[in-house]
Amino acid sequence: MHPVRRKRLVALFSILIILGLAVGLILYALQQNINLFYGPTQVAQGEAPQNITIRVGGMVVENSVQRDQTSLAVRFEVTDFVHNIAIEYDGILPDLFREGQGIVAQGKLNENGIFIAQEVLAKHDEKYMSPEVSEALESAKSYSTTLVE
Repeated sequence: MHPVRRKRLVALFSILIILGLAVGLILYALQQNINLFYGPTQVAQGEAPQNITIRVGGMVVENSVQRDQTSLAVRFEVTDFVHNIAIEYDGILPDLFREGQGIVAQGKLNENGIFIAQEVLAKHDEKYMSPEVSEALESAKSYSTTLVE
């Protein structure tokens, strides 16, 4: 093989290896930071992974908010009108958080089926609902109608 061709071939393979490593590292980093969304029905059916950061959303169940008087700990339930799941959060809730409103919580599901939230987000006005929460409510409605039929 001619020395110039060999040099070009080595340079091409070097560029491909470096590019492949860069893409691999980017994909690995993205995989570590993906937070998948699950609705209460999916969590109740065991589809949500335990001890991995995920997002859960739905409507806060009326009369389910229990505040600890000595700390910022709060326990409440979220529903998609088919299943409820318990969420525990230790921190300051958003100003727009209230019963009967849509929320999205980010955290981990523990072995007891309780979602331990690290962050709670509430919708920002009366008409807006997170796309994930809206889809979860719609899929729960379709799930409940298939159970009735």
